Order: sequence, then C-alpha cells, then structure tokens
Amino acid sequence: MKTRQKGTAAVEFALVLPLLLFLTFITTEFGRAMYQYNTITKSVRDAVRYLSVQTPGTHTAEAKNLVVYGNTAGTGTPLTLGLTLGKVLTPTWQTAGSNPLINTVTVTVSGYQFKPLFGSVFGVSFGGTANGITYSNISATMRSSL
Repeated sequence: MKTRQKGTAAVEFALVLPLLLFLTFITTEFGRAMYQYNTITKSVRDAVRYLSVQTPGTHTAEAKNLVVYGNTAGTGTPLTLGLTLGKVLTPTWQTAGSNPLINTVTVTVSGYQFKPLFGSVFGVSFGGTANGITYSNISATMRSSL
C-alpha cells in the first residue's frame, strides 16, 4: 500500500500550486492598487489643507508639488509610479452664501493609471487595458479660512 502512495503529495501540490500562485498575485496587485490610491488621496488632502490657509488663487504650483512629490519644493521622486504634475488639475476656489461668505478650495488628480507588476498570470489580465487601470478623479474639498 505504501508504494502506491509515493508521490501523491507532489502531484497534489503540482495541481494546487497554480491556484495558490494566482491568489497570491491577485492579493499582491490589489494591495498595491489600494496603497497607491490611498497615497494619492492623502497627498490631495494635504494639498487642499495647505491651500485652505493661503490667499485664494495663490500657491497653486506648490500645492501641485505637494500632491506629486510630498513637498512644496517639488524635489525628489513622485509618491507613486506614474503620478505627474500634468495629472493634477489646477486647484479651484469657490464662494457660496452671503452671510457668512464661505470659501472652499478643491484639488483634483485626474487620469491616474495604476500599472500592475504583472500584465497577466496564467492568461488572466490584471490591468483593464494595456496601460493599466485608470482611477476615477481623486479630489478633496476644504473650507478656506481666508
């Protein structure tokens, strides 16, 4: 009986291994996509918070740098792969009401694409297109103190 069972575990492992690798790759790519989305969301919030204490219409270049590089000087590497200043729309200020007058500022990232590490695994594509998955607009609005 023992001789017929030799190698059974190896065969079962070989049959299950592709499924385990597939699940591992999916989990990794989903985690990376969520990490990058959260990083951009936090940087947009930082930029809108920075602009909320500035005079309306000023410091837009610094806010864009804050979104992309994490600092107002625009030095270093981008926070996420593929994020550029061109993807950050010009911040907008709006006023509403009359008594009290409420000023708001909005910062938006548009057209950011997540690039997966693996184009496909076992014939299953991780990206929606050849370029990756395009996120919808990521924006934040905050009340301006000025």
